[in-house]
Amino acid sequence: MEKRRLELGVGIFLIIGLACLAYLSFKLGDVRLFGGSDYAVYAKFSSVAGLKDRATVMQAGVPIGQVRSITLENGQALVRLEINRQVRLEEDVIASIRTMGILGDKYVSLSPGASEEYLGPGDFIMQTEPPLDIEGLLGRFVFGGIDDGGDDWGL
Repeated sequence: MEKRRLELGVGIFLIIGLACLAYLSFKLGDVRLFGGSDYAVYAKFSSVAGLKDRATVMQAGVPIGQVRSITLENGQALVRLEINRQVRLEEDVIASIRTMGILGDKYVSLSPGASEEYLGPGDFIMQTEPPLDIEGLLGRFVFGGIDDGGDDWGL
């Protein structure tokens, strides 16, 4: 009887452990079994310089989605953004690629527009801003390619 009780306890513990492992695998892997609560919108950028799949999409500093894919289309980067269904984006929203923190992780920042019309699934964000090219600016500064805008008075 004692052995049977021990086996039952071990079996229950094992089942609970496997259920926790499955839950964490789905949660951390961002796997959805019953469809998502997101919708896709697209944005074209002249450069995405360092933006990666699964990067965060933010509006007003609040995460509202993720970058799902980045492809090249007609010489421009086509970025698919998955936005939470509860968030409605105006037609004139502006998408910018920004740098987060000191390590330089890239994310997409959405600035709200003033339109009363909203984007639907599969629509395009028309106004985009590529990331600031820090390396290019530093190179031009170091090698004398930047005009500081000051008057040269012959000094």
